[in-house]
Amino acid sequence: MAFVSVSDFEQKASVELEKNALDYYKSGAGEQLTLRLNREAFQRVVRLRFNLGFWLLGLLRLRPRCLRDVSQLEISCMILGHHIEFPLGIAPVAMQKMAHPVGEIGNARAAGVAGCIFILSTLATTSLEDLAAAAPETCKWFQLYIYKDRALTESLVRRAENAGFKALVLTVDAPVFGQRRDDVRNKFSLPSHLSLANFHGELASGVVSVIGGSGLSEYVVSQFDPTVTWQDIKWLKLLTHLPIIVKGVLTAEDAELAREFGCAGIIVSNHGGRQLDSTPATIEVLPEIVKAVGKDLVVMLDGGIREGNDILKALALGAQMVFIGRPSIWALACDGLRGVEQLLGLLRKDFEISMALTGCRTLADIQATMVVPESAYRRLK
Repeated sequence: MAFVSVSDFEQKASVELEKNALDYYKSGAGEQLTLRLNREAFQRVVRLRFNLGFWLLGLLRLRPRCLRDVSQLEISCMILGHHIEFPLGIAPVAMQKMAHPVGEIGNARAAGVAGCIFILSTLATTSLEDLAAAAPETCKWFQLYIYKDRALTESLVRRAENAGFKALVLTVDAPVFGQRRDDVRNKFSLPSHLSLANFHGELASGVVSVIGGSGLSEYVVSQFDPTVTWQDIKWLKLLTHLPIIVKGVLTAEDAELAREFGCAGIIVSNHGGRQLDSTPATIEVLPEIVKAVGKDLVVMLDGGIREGNDILKALALGAQMVFIGRPSIWALACDGLRGVEQLLGLLRKDFEISMALTGCRTLADIQATMVVPESAYRRLK
C-alpha cells in the first residue's frame, strides 16, 4: 500500500492493531466531541476574540501571497536553545509496544533522523535509559506525571536528567483520567507480555482491569496525585535544572500562571480529546494564549495535526511548533521505524509545499493575516 497521507496510515493501522490497542489509541472521552473538534477546527472553524468580546466563527481560509522567491525554503527553528529541522515533534503516547514491538524506540529514532523532538511518556513500554541508549542523537523530552509517592516522582526526574533528556513536560490536565468509554467496554489492560518499563513490580504490571472497567483508569486513581497545584511547579524547579513545559493548558488564565510560576513553555493541548469532553479544539484557543504570554514563553500545540496546512495554520496563529500523537502510532503500527520515517518525511514535504504556495520562504514569513475565518475574508475583499 502506498502511503500518501495520515489517513492512509490510519486505515492500514486499523487492520493491523488488535481491538484493545486500537480503541485505546483512537478513542476520546465521553461523546468524543472534543476529539472530533480537534480535527474539524483546522478545516472549518476558528474562534478569534475581538475587543468587543464576541466570537467570530467561520470557515478557515488561507490567503496566499504570490511572486515570491520560494526556490530555497528555510524551515528550521530554535526551541529552548535546540536546533530543530522543522517545527513538528512527536507527542508523548503511552504504551507504544502495543502498536509495534519496537515501540517508543521506533518513534524516537525516526524523530532523530528527521531532526524533530520526541517526548517519552512516563507510561512508556521502553525505559528512559533504554530509549536514551537507542536514540542518542534525538532531542528527547520526558513527559512527567506526579505520583502520590513523591520520592518516586523525584527519581523519574533524576533519571531523565542522567539519561540526557533536555526538558520536562508536566501533564497538568490529568488529576484523574477522562471517561474513555471504549476502554471501559473493553476492560482495557496492558497485554501481559508488556510492562510500564520505567517501573518495577506492581507499578510496572498494574495496568489491569480489577473492578471491571478500564485498567488504566484504575491505575491512575491508585497512583497519580490529584492534589497537585501550581505550587508544585516550585517543587519541581528545586529538583531539576531542566526547563519545565506544562502540557494541557487551554486558557489564557492558566497560561499566565505558567509564566508566573517560571515555566519555560506551554503545550496547548486537550490530551487528544481524551480528558474533558466539550472543551474547545486546541487551534481555537491558541490565539488567546499567544496574546497572553506568547512573548514570554514558548507556545506549542498538539491535537488535530494531520497535514502541512495544519502546521502552517498553527504557526500563523502563533504556535512556535506542533506535535503529533496518533499519526505516529498509526505509522508505527504499519511498518515500525520505517513507517514513522515515511510519515515524518511526508509531513515535511507537505509543509514545504504549503509554505511555497503561500509565498513563505522562512517560518518568519508565516503571518496571522494569512489565516482568517471565511466571514472575515468576505470583509477583506
